[in-house]
Amino acid sequence: MPTRDTPWPNGTPCWIDYGAADLEAAKAFYSAFLGWTYSGGEADYGGYLSAMVGDRQAAGLAPQQDPNDPPRWTTYFATDDAAATTARIRDAGGTVIVEPMEVGPMGTMVIALDPQGNPFGLWQAGTHTGVQVFNEPGSLTWNEAAVDDPEASRAFYGAVFGFRFDEVPGAGGYATFATGDRPLGGLGGHQPGSPKGWTSCFAVTSTDDAVATIESGGGKVTMAAMDTDFGRFAVLEDPWGAPFSVMQAPAR
Repeated sequence: MPTRDTPWPNGTPCWIDYGAADLEAAKAFYSAFLGWTYSGGEADYGGYLSAMVGDRQAAGLAPQQDPNDPPRWTTYFATDDAAATTARIRDAGGTVIVEPMEVGPMGTMVIALDPQGNPFGLWQAGTHTGVQVFNEPGSLTWNEAAVDDPEASRAFYGAVFGFRFDEVPGAGGYATFATGDRPLGGLGGHQPGSPKGWTSCFAVTSTDDAVATIESGGGKVTMAAMDTDFGRFAVLEDPWGAPFSVMQAPAR
């Protein structure tokens, strides 16, 4: 099982969380196909829960803070200096929604919008280092953004995080981003009818079984399951309209 207990390198999508309009229903919905259990939920932290794969943190869920802000999975990028990264966001034309805020001993968070209005977060690790399991059924396996102007987005995220972008051949301008040798996520142009902004992809044992469970739980398929070089993939929405995707790794 791929695991990590130390802070993630700068620029790595290191955490995701979800503001739930109906927390108990959301817990049941995601547990049904990801097998999550939950820990936390203390009032001191606003009822924030950690979704667990075994004894490892995989994601966060909390009650929705703003009823006018639709439920979504927020992608957080690792930083070892939240204040400096926040300054680069502003310098590159982004908007800071939540200034660097200490969350007890766990770390420091920031919420921002890129210049095209897509929300994302920063996480400077304290005792909470981010996801502790990845690329394993029930855990995060990929983060990507679909944007109106990919060239402008590359310039913004490159300025903020120092990303290098590498186009994927035959993928219509879709590019992976990295700061070292390993791709950290992807960015491409938004297509009508598909989710816009940052979305999260969860690893599953069987994409077809996950899709069936999601539909039976009130979710919706927005791109039917298909086989790719990276695995069997589907794009979905939960019952509250939050987009996400699932991926079954190819047989070895």
